[in-house]
Amino acid sequence: MPHIGDELHHSGWNICSSCHNKQQKRDTLILPCLMSDRVYFIDTSSERTPSIKKVLSSIEVNQYGISTLHTSHCLPTGEILISAMGKPNGDAIGEFLCINAETLEVKGTWTIGEKKAAFGYDFWYQPYHDVLVASEWSVPRVFKKGYTTTDIADPAIYGRSLNFYSWNERKLKQVLNLGEDGIAPLEIRFLHNPKSSEGFVGCAVTSNVYKFYKTSNGEWAAKKVIQILNKQVEGWIAPQMPGMITDILISLDDKYLYLSNWLHGDIRQYNISDTERPKLVGQIFLGGSILNDSKIRIIEDNELTEQPAPIYIKGRRLYGSPQMLQLSLDGTRLYVTTSIFKPWDQQFYPEHVKYKLKH
Repeated sequence: MPHIGDELHHSGWNICSSCHNKQQKRDTLILPCLMSDRVYFIDTSSERTPSIKKVLSSIEVNQYGISTLHTSHCLPTGEILISAMGKPNGDAIGEFLCINAETLEVKGTWTIGEKKAAFGYDFWYQPYHDVLVASEWSVPRVFKKGYTTTDIADPAIYGRSLNFYSWNERKLKQVLNLGEDGIAPLEIRFLHNPKSSEGFVGCAVTSNVYKFYKTSNGEWAAKKVIQILNKQVEGWIAPQMPGMITDILISLDDKYLYLSNWLHGDIRQYNISDTERPKLVGQIFLGGSILNDSKIRIIEDNELTEQPAPIYIKGRRLYGSPQMLQLSLDGTRLYVTTSIFKPWDQQFYPEHVKYKLKH
């Protein structure tokens, strides 16, 4: 990218795979920026030589009263929708920027009406059930400085709710508060079956996964179905270290849920054939904060038989910790990134940041 400090975080496409045909080319990669509020549109028609097709400036974004762009999804309506987490002054808000997928011109914000979500982060939609559901992180001017355990106690700083919108009316209809056990519900996923009214959301700070579902009266409810226990430690910023679930992923056959514990350092695979009772069927450590050569010592090991050893790939130490996940279409390969957000990376994995800058 031509600018420094954009902080590319999530990405999306101009056209969904389900809409892909000869008339509509899936040839534009959408890259919103957390720190600069820019949006890059990358021409990928030549896979070996991608180029910048257009750059949406922060001025064009901020004029709609939003900032800190995050998740981008292509819509079946021929539009691109990007979630926003903040206002231009750094305060929190949950809103969406709507862009024409053909011209790449901004159409405005998506939500209709005065009722707005208090926070924003990720989102997914299910037109069959007339719903778009969005999750919550925190106040941008706060989380951009790093993570502190005192902030999470304040519901005005860290979100705790799922926000359900009418897909057709584009209005916020229901705010479902998950309470003190659902702090920072981040990555949110519907099951892939288009008629399903169930999904999952991973709560980062409280390290658990909630199942959300549509009830018989048309309202939405949630139930905690996975809990990652905190670890008693020494040498960290607090006596207890959460797993910090930063990403979840559901396989295309809706059989498995994968999650990453960014602080503990492990990736877990759960069988969700029974969505009420996920079963842990796989686990692997790829870095993390509790390696046996780290400065952090486990006092009470409530899950591990021993501290995991450092991971080496072809003789090179793997720094950082598993974060974003992507599964191949055939379900046989899981791709993993090892950083979350520069201020947080520098705080917890400075060696990882140094390595990236060096190489």
